[in-house]
Amino acid sequence: MKNNAADIEILFGKAQDCGKTSIELLKLQAIEKWSKIFSVLASNVVILLIVALFTLCLNLGVAFWIGEMLGKIYYGFFIVSGFYLMVAVIVYSFKKLWIEDPVRNSIIDNLMEKTIS
Repeated sequence: MKNNAADIEILFGKAQDCGKTSIELLKLQAIEKWSKIFSVLASNVVILLIVALFTLCLNLGVAFWIGEMLGKIYYGFFIVSGFYLMVAVIVYSFKKLWIEDPVRNSIIDNLMEKTIS
């Protein structure tokens, strides 16, 4: 009987160690997933800022150029603003298809990456 009790205690101790190790592994996997998501997000924010600055400079140049061609500088700004208003209406119309669904799917893919493999 003593031998069985000792074996059960050893088995229980190993089960505890296995449980602790499994929890630690899950924590590390969660940290890895979230760090990947945030690193991708951070790099995308930096790229977005660079593209935004480029776009701003390009738009100013185009607005001044169109305004100069039309004789009044502010005409160029009105035309460029009208163009962006049209783009905004189109993007708003298709936001679910073009933005929401792809972003949602990307986040789910990143979170499920390690779970499936």
